[in-house]
Amino acid sequence: MSLIEQHWYRPRGWLTALLAPLEGLFALLAAVRRQAFRRGWKSSEKLPVPLVVIGNINVGGVGKTPLTLALLRAFAARGVKVGVISRGYGGSAATPIEVKPDGDPAQVGDEPLLLAAAGAPVVVGRDRVAAGRHLLALHPDLELILSDDGLQHYRLARDLEIVVLDGRRGLGNGRLLPNGPLREPPSRLRSVDAVVVNGEGGDLPLPDGLPRFTMTLRAGRCHALDDPERTRAADDFAGQQVAALAGIGHPQRFFDTLAGQGIAVSRALSFPDHHAFGAGDLPVDADAVIVTSKDAVKLARVLHEPAQRARLWVLPVQAMLAPDLCDWILARLKMEHGR
Repeated sequence: MSLIEQHWYRPRGWLTALLAPLEGLFALLAAVRRQAFRRGWKSSEKLPVPLVVIGNINVGGVGKTPLTLALLRAFAARGVKVGVISRGYGGSAATPIEVKPDGDPAQVGDEPLLLAAAGAPVVVGRDRVAAGRHLLALHPDLELILSDDGLQHYRLARDLEIVVLDGRRGLGNGRLLPNGPLREPPSRLRSVDAVVVNGEGGDLPLPDGLPRFTMTLRAGRCHALDDPERTRAADDFAGQQVAALAGIGHPQRFFDTLAGQGIAVSRALSFPDHHAFGAGDLPVDADAVIVTSKDAVKLARVLHEPAQRARLWVLPVQAMLAPDLCDWILARLKMEHGR
């Protein structure tokens, strides 16, 4: 973690003063952009079906993708036809493109591949309005669209805004980039429809009356990269040199999850979010390397030697929500289950 990122959660007075001018400039530009849409200087475009944004006001991993996956499962169980649009961070696609489960993460990004593997139609694109229209052109029977991120993409009109917060890190020092981790000020939470807190977060300064949902990530058994049916419990790694590798927004959460599972990790390797992995990123002295599902979709494309692939294990996690967020969304949108 860089000095500035440490400052976001353990503020240093001298650094606060040093970064204040840049923070002020960022705040001004963000405010002007928001006002441009609120006052009608710029227009938002609405898609023909309801759209729910799953976003955040701070940078770094907060758990949006596990939440979106959980909602896709819940909507599918209720017979609601749902699709997803995403920016496709880490991908090179300049125009909207549908994501296939066996797609190239270098083109469409890593998170959209996980969403597509869940069985939902997914389209990525830098212009989310265009992505939404392309998704509906390909799948005109969709009843609802989830936007994976896009809270600040104001050109895309939305019916509901759901913000995800990391319960442990919260809003950090409460300051905007680069002086803090926030893309928008804490006051932005007054205008969203609900907040989902990932993990413990009892002291978060949330607006009164804002609907709040709690999300916990339940880890499953590790499975082999090439064979999800071949699984291991924590005890099966005993006596081995185990490395953990993570290129996600908050790697420590992954490492803590492994520790909570009772898996003793000898080396924990952190990489930037959306890191483009290569075979050289794997430690050569590890008997087993455990990775996230998000990183596994990229590593599967670059690891070709059987010996390398045989050492790779994936730890899946599933988001558990309380109370039921899916039913709350359907009620707010006045949608009947499986209409």
